[in-house]
Amino acid sequence: MSNPWQALRAAWRRRREEAAIARRPIPDRLWRRTLKRFPFLVQGPGRDEERLRRMTSLFLDRKEFSGAHGLRVTDDMAVAIAAQACLPVLHLGLQAYDDFIGIVVHPGQARVRRETVDDAGVVHVGDEILSGEAVKGGPVMLSWRDVRASGASAGEGYNVVIHEFAHVLDMADGEPNGRPPLPVSLDAARWDETLAEAYDALCARVDAGEPTVLDPYGTTSIDEFFAVASEAFFVHREGLLREHPRLDRLLAAFYRFPPIAPG
Repeated sequence: MSNPWQALRAAWRRRREEAAIARRPIPDRLWRRTLKRFPFLVQGPGRDEERLRRMTSLFLDRKEFSGAHGLRVTDDMAVAIAAQACLPVLHLGLQAYDDFIGIVVHPGQARVRRETVDDAGVVHVGDEILSGEAVKGGPVMLSWRDVRASGASAGEGYNVVIHEFAHVLDMADGEPNGRPPLPVSLDAARWDETLAEAYDALCARVDAGEPTVLDPYGTTSIDEFFAVASEAFFVHREGLLREHPRLDRLLAAFYRFPPIAPG
């Protein structure tokens, strides 16, 4: 017998979501324009346009957008960012993003002052140029110039929104380490082994000067590798499948997207 309290909670959640969607509806014209600019949102196995549109409205209702350096975040910009952010959690659910609210959009890349300590204990201060950044608890920072180019850069496996929101998933259980909270169906040892194998393969290709589907930035650390691999999984999956078939299967299991047999 089903639990009546569970049924009541489910009905209450549905009513709350319908109210949120009514508050933040996405006009048909704007939605069609977004899909035309970023076709990877609905192209490929596991994509569900109706589900994505609904989730995008819920995302817009729950998050707060702000522009840096005088940038005004328009509806086009907010929907473009929200739809791409929702793609990785299309089958995981928006609760995966509950730990943060703010999204700061810069016109272009941002210059950030960093302090680092070397092995000798000497502090070095310098500037770092970023296209995006995610920190624990938010906000998520994004370069609009990079977001806007996401349709064209998909063929290169590059997507700054998916990259930063993969970091959000990775940080759900603490500091980023390349292993987000895993479902019980995924063994942590298998995850670590598969990621490490693909990471080492990417480092070897980059060191040898060979072209790669994955952004060489993924060699920086295992957490950056997870984010870079997630980008490719959603916007250039055929390339990821060709170079890293085991990694593709692993990410498909994590993101709950259908597996694809190598061609």
